[in-house]
Formats: sequence, structure tokens, C-alpha cells
Amino acid sequence: MKAVVKSLWMMVALQSFAINTFSQNENQHQQDLQMLADNVFNLSEVMLHDVVSPPAACRVYAYALLGAYEATFFGKGGLPDINQKLKVNPGMQPPSPPKNFNLSFCANYTLLEVGRQLMPSGFLLDEKKKTLIDHFINAKKLSERDIAQHVRYSMEVARQVVQYAKSDDYNKLSTYTRYTPKKGEGYWYPTPPAYMSAVEPQWQTVRPFFIDSAAQFAPLPPAPFSKDTASSFYRQMREVYDLSNHLTDAQKEIANFWDCNPFAVAISGHMAIGLKKISPGGHWMGIAGIACKKADISLDSAIFVHMLVATTLHDAFISCWQEKFFSDRIRPEAAINKYLDSEWRPFLQTPPFPEYTSGHSVASASVAVVLTYFLGDNFSFTDTSEIYFGLPERRFNSFYEAANEAAVSRLYGGIHFRDACEQGVAQGKRVGQFVLNSLFDYQP
Repeated sequence: MKAVVKSLWMMVALQSFAINTFSQNENQHQQDLQMLADNVFNLSEVMLHDVVSPPAACRVYAYALLGAYEATFFGKGGLPDINQKLKVNPGMQPPSPPKNFNLSFCANYTLLEVGRQLMPSGFLLDEKKKTLIDHFINAKKLSERDIAQHVRYSMEVARQVVQYAKSDDYNKLSTYTRYTPKKGEGYWYPTPPAYMSAVEPQWQTVRPFFIDSAAQFAPLPPAPFSKDTASSFYRQMREVYDLSNHLTDAQKEIANFWDCNPFAVAISGHMAIGLKKISPGGHWMGIAGIACKKADISLDSAIFVHMLVATTLHDAFISCWQEKFFSDRIRPEAAINKYLDSEWRPFLQTPPFPEYTSGHSVASASVAVVLTYFLGDNFSFTDTSEIYFGLPERRFNSFYEAANEAAVSRLYGGIHFRDACEQGVAQGKRVGQFVLNSLFDYQP
């Protein structure tokens, strides 16, 4: 697999960026790749603690992995310079790399420090940073003097990345007028069991990394709301209702595997108990780690792939959230309860935001484009991302196969209409293709 990937890097003409010859033994290399994946998951665990929304989760992944990328780019070189090609150049001032530069330490420490500063409970990552230091000292990879130099370097990179993050208008979200659902038929309104308010209604105002604007990749309009039994909307509503009443075990397994709803709650009497679930972005960050390990690519290549997956996810959610609150379409649960069956409930719990397009579909398709570009169209892998959450692994023959399954899972779950899934895939692919075209001479 290593030779195939090296050839792929050369084929896509990443200038001087190619899979590096490993200076360490293969076992150590795999440990380094696993450490990167583990620390990305450490971010996910804090997000679970804080119940971070799917768009906000991708913002954290994006800046944290950007930090790992910058630490690598300035300390080691060899990676494409993306700073000049972002929508807004971070204007990073490269600090002097430490002597005996250790890529694994600096990338992971920077990643953790950026996450620590961006999340409300980021202090939980302090223990992970201490564990990282102890590992490198105990393994005699770095002396205490080396550690001090590496920490200073990583902290400076993290400081500049966080400064860049603070200019993306995220902090303005809390200043907007509170969102109020529109009056009239066919518009979104809160659903059972928690009847939560809409999540991140102004997310489209956050600065993207690559796309020109939140509305740049607007999908085709959704089927117009209609109670006419011959209309597209009514037929799709009926499809969700009929399908949900005859789900196969395989369809239920698919729906559960891709649920990824951080807002899911269980009602017990008068109590609403939060169910800890990873976000869609977190699921795909896990897949990126699994894929990089299987491909056995060099650590700097893996960091680059992770960073591009994370920033693509960020832009995909901006694009999707723009459409959600523009079309503002009613969820199947609300529509079916009002027009078909007041007692009906979907197989999955309905997330608290408008229906069109499907966030899973947009995000999954955008990442599938990126990972396919780097690792190949027939890259098979076993997705173990959900084992931590008590779900079995699933095997896929390609990233597109996984993305398409993620999309249709929302139909099986009863939380999206078909056109939201299909048009979401198309929207996500366009975002992913634009990102690649921004960096490389990409032809879909």
C-alpha cells in the first residue's frame, strides 16, 4: 500500500510534497499515526462533555489540525503551503523550530493546545498534554531541555492559530437576535422529545477556510411544501412514513451507525438525560485516522490529510447551514405528526434544526471527495469509529460508498426526506471539489 500511495502523491503533482521515506522503524511509525488519531479523538471527548454542535465541532477540528499542520510546515517543511490559498491568510510568523525537532510531539502538542483554548472545557486536555510529555521523556526520545524548547515552539504556533480563529466572527454569534421559527405551514419548528430551539441559526456568518461564501454552493431548491397527495413533498413524506414502518434489521443498523446526534436525549419522567454521541464531523475525522493508518503514509502526510479533511468539513457545514436556514423546511416528524399520524415517531431522534439539506450528506460527501483524491477510489477500510459508543464496526469498499450510506441512513432514520439526502450529497461533492481545486490542479 505504501508504494501505491507514494505513486498517488506523485500523480496528483503535489510539487515537493510526497510520501517520505521513514527514518524510524515501521512499528514506531504506526505508533505515531495512532497517536495523532488518539489526540484527535481526545478533542472529540471534550466535545462530548460540552455537547458541542456539529458545525462548532468542525470548527474546533479545523483550527486544531491547522495548528498541527503549521507546526509541521514551519518545523519540517515538505508540505504544500496552504496559507496563501486560504480565503483569509493567517499571516503566520514562523517561530524558530527547536533543535532535534520532533514532528510527532510538536504536531500533537499544538493540536491539543489549540483545542484547549477553543473549547469551554478545554482544560480537560491539560492532562493529555502532560501524558504526551511523559511519553516522550520516558521513551527517551526527548530530554527535559528538548521538551521545554518543543513546548515553547508549539505554544507559539498555537497562539497564532488561535489568534487567527478569533477573527472568524464566531464570537459574534451570541450577539444576534434570538432565532424565532417562522409562522406558517411547511416551516421548521421544534420537535420531540426535548423541543430544543434551533441550533446555530447564524452559522453561515462564520468565516470559511476556502469557499467564497456560504451561499456559493446552494443546492437545487427543495420540493415545495404541499398537502396535495400528488405533490413531490407529499410523496416524500409518505415515503418516510411507510419506510419507517417496515425497516429491515440492516436498515436499522445503518441508521444507528450514522446517527451521530450530540443532542439526543432520553426522557425519564420529568428528566431529560443526554446521550453521548459523536458528531458527524467527529465520525469522519475518525475515518481519516483509520485510512491514514491503513495506507501507512508518513506522519506529515497524515497531518496534511487530517487538516484538509477538517477544514473541508468546516466549510461543508457553513454551506449546509446556509441552506438549512434559507429553505427552513419542516422535519418529517413535524409534518407526519400534523398531516398523517400524530403518534408517529422516527427511528432516530430528530436533530434541532431545519431539514434541508442533510448535514450528514453534505459533510460525508465533501470528505469522500478529499479522501478519494489522496488515497484512491477503491480504498477499502473497516470503520471502527463507533465501537467506543457500543456499535459494531462496518466495512466499506470506498469512501463514496461510506458517504452514500451515511446519506441514506437519514432517510432510514426518519429524520430527512429523500431530496435532502440526494441534494446534500451533490452539495457536499461540490464543496470538496472546490477545496481541492483551490489547492491543486484538480479535475473531478
